[in-house]
Amino acid sequence: MTTPNAAASEVVLSIAHVAVHFGGLVAIADLNFTVRDGEIVGLIGPNGAGKTTAFNVFTGFLKPTAGEVRYRGTLLNGLKPHEIASLGLVRTFQRTSIFQNNSVFENVLIGLHRQGRSTLWDTLLALPRQRATERELADNAHEILHFVGLERRSAELAGALPYGEQRLLGIALALAARPSMLLLDEPVSGMNASESAKVMKLVESIRASGVTILLVEHDMPMVMQVSDRVVVLNYGRIIAEGPPAAIQRNPDVIRAYLGERKKRA
Repeated sequence: MTTPNAAASEVVLSIAHVAVHFGGLVAIADLNFTVRDGEIVGLIGPNGAGKTTAFNVFTGFLKPTAGEVRYRGTLLNGLKPHEIASLGLVRTFQRTSIFQNNSVFENVLIGLHRQGRSTLWDTLLALPRQRATERELADNAHEILHFVGLERRSAELAGALPYGEQRLLGIALALAARPSMLLLDEPVSGMNASESAKVMKLVESIRASGVTILLVEHDMPMVMQVSDRVVVLNYGRIIAEGPPAAIQRNPDVIRAYLGERKKRA
């Protein structure tokens, strides 16, 4: 699925010698890879390989013990999650993170509200600029819901949605932050085959809209189908990197996953 100009495009996310230690435990050891503008890159590995830890470092939820993370040339080390999101690097979470007691439409509107340009006085006085901004945000919310396939659910309570649609709403909330790069943390976890297929199409549509994507996922068919390139972690180290077809044949990757299956057996 490699885009025609992927190899020539600009590096947007750069991970250089990143390590994370928890006391004597090495969660990530000397992580090095890049993501180029317009790519979909899959980050995979057995349970405990360090994938979510890596996501937490990239998005400011966890400080690295060593190394640098840069997004479009800006050093992210030391920045808070909301500061990183304001640069355009936005993530979803493994567990559904939505406003359960608000409607689907209100969820996306909350996500969009920081895009508003009106002042407190505009709001208090209900000035025309405020009314125009609210109309614009409402239109944007409907567009995002249509994009992720939830427009018909807009009036329903978010917490009452089926699990798969709650995950879609989580993606809609991330899109409301206007990302230039989206980090998807297990987007099809717990979904059935039909729901997973919808998310795969959505991921491809998000990339087509101009958003670069890095995803962590255990669903290998999904990762191999949508990714241009795959990075494989095991015990906090990269053991393979390349196009999906090469990764599927890589003996180190096969051993890592066979080892996990034996543990589960």
